Amino acid sequence: MVVNGKNGTYTVSVPNGYPQKPKEMEGRGYWGTKAEFILTVMGAIIGPGNVWRFPYLCYRNGGGVFFIPYILFMFTCGIPLFFLETALGQYTSQGGITCWRKICPLFQGLGYASHLIIAFSATSYIIIIAWAFFYLFSSFSADLPWATCGNYWNTDSCLDLSHPNMSHSITSRVNTTLPVVEFWQRRVLKISGGIEEVGSLRWELVLCLILTWVICYFCVWKGIKSTGKAAFFTATFPFIMLLVLLVRGVTLPGAMKGIIYYLYPDLSRLSDPQVWMDAGTQIFFSYAISLGFLTSLGSYNTYNNDCYKDCFYLCLLNSATSIVAGFAIFSVLGFMTYEQGVDISEVAQSGPGLAFIVYPRAVAMMPMPQVWSVCFFIMIILLGLDSQFVGLECLMTSLVDLFPIYLRQGFRRELVLLVICCTCCVLGLSLVTEGGMYLLQLLDHHVCSGTTVLLLSLCESVSIAWVYGADRFCGNITDMIGYRPHPLMMYCWRYITPFICFGTFIFSLVKYSPLKFSNTYVYPLWANIMGWFIATVSLSLIPLFVLYKMMQGKGTLRQRFILLCQPVDDLLLDQKYLPALGANGTPPNTELKPLSHTGELTQ
Repeated sequence: MVVNGKNGTYTVSVPNGYPQKPKEMEGRGYWGTKAEFILTVMGAIIGPGNVWRFPYLCYRNGGGVFFIPYILFMFTCGIPLFFLETALGQYTSQGGITCWRKICPLFQGLGYASHLIIAFSATSYIIIIAWAFFYLFSSFSADLPWATCGNYWNTDSCLDLSHPNMSHSITSRVNTTLPVVEFWQRRVLKISGGIEEVGSLRWELVLCLILTWVICYFCVWKGIKSTGKAAFFTATFPFIMLLVLLVRGVTLPGAMKGIIYYLYPDLSRLSDPQVWMDAGTQIFFSYAISLGFLTSLGSYNTYNNDCYKDCFYLCLLNSATSIVAGFAIFSVLGFMTYEQGVDISEVAQSGPGLAFIVYPRAVAMMPMPQVWSVCFFIMIILLGLDSQFVGLECLMTSLVDLFPIYLRQGFRRELVLLVICCTCCVLGLSLVTEGGMYLLQLLDHHVCSGTTVLLLSLCESVSIAWVYGADRFCGNITDMIGYRPHPLMMYCWRYITPFICFGTFIFSLVKYSPLKFSNTYVYPLWANIMGWFIATVSLSLIPLFVLYKMMQGKGTLRQRFILLCQPVDDLLLDQKYLPALGANGTPPNTELKPLSHTGELTQ
């Protein structure tokens, strides 16, 4: 069949009435079922941050009032960018790097920058899973090792918490430490005095790290065939664990007090810019926006999949999970305040402190503490594994799309994946040293979230809405799903999302303060410079690639610029010839005919 496209004539072979994939698309595959896509994306966006970050932010920023800026950011930034990335992958059937080459070659550096951040994240966040494995293995003992003093890692200042109904705040006593804190700092981390004191390797954590990488490798080694199947367990079981912990939490004495602290609205906090800053960064963080995850996963959808509805359901599910996790966590914190007579401000923490200090401390006070400890840490492990192996799958998807001829043959893909896992594991050894916790926080603060994600989101929305064209992209989406998205999507891509991203970025610069660890240790200047340098290396790939492509082109600068802003039509035209495969991979009973006046195919 000969088709007249915008930039020339295309010859397409359509044997037996069905179109064929271009050669570079052969062997790429689709999701086996719609459920595999939904569950894998669930695993990518629902992680430990939903459990330990959102509830604390809600409590710290005015309780129920925090939902107002959070929901506003969700509908003006979260869902529009989530949908944009998923639709981009589905339309181009390409990963997070080559999709930009087909849509807007000038901004292909966006893909390289986001994937470098994925590599940093994969190397650093996996340490959290290693910690969780350590706690899980420690839970299989007659007595939880963090529940009492008297162990070889405890000091003379350790204060035993085995006495219930204490009438005053034990944490306010001078020169005393809790056994759960000593277990975390002296047994698990054996933490040094600062980032400048690297110390020796923690060999037990090294073994847990290797175990985690082995699991991740075998979840990804067969591509979406293994990733999708693994998601059936890793994405659903944490919800069962969360439900169990929620039911247990709300039945504990004092639970209602904790829930009131969690939800009680403080309307005066709406005038605090920090509340809005926290709401925006939480949306970008929890939705895995601008990292290429969604683009790569969406690229395995069939062309006519209704990704518009999928994105709404997934985003709402993500936010609902965060809210439910808040009830589960703060009901337990309320129980702690009831048992020990302390104020909730003394037990509410964010980040690893909630998962590895506060919750283990609460579990130790429950009947059958080993059971609840195992449930909690299995949930943390599975939430972390989901995000980890989806990140690896996105890296491999982009590499295979860059070099399809070489990496889709034989065992080359598996070998490249093995090299990546081994390299990241070796680099991650620096994070399981005695000073590794300081380096992990530095990478998380400067590279893997916050400013870098904001700037990537800004560039992403500008490139699609203003360079490629929001109207054109909506037309592409209409061609895929059969109806036009709500006009609010275009307005968000063009105006609202870039404005909010830029405004949040400026606010973060104005409110910048040196990074601290546990509010006591201030990072030295050279450490902050190193963190900003690593972040700059990632973001610099965007302008460097623009300069490289401009220098490589021919003609005047204006001609080169205009050419690089145009999409590559060849693959996009061929993509329209791909059949909308069913769940079992068979083409539908349709006959495609050319329209002579448009050069497109129709049923």
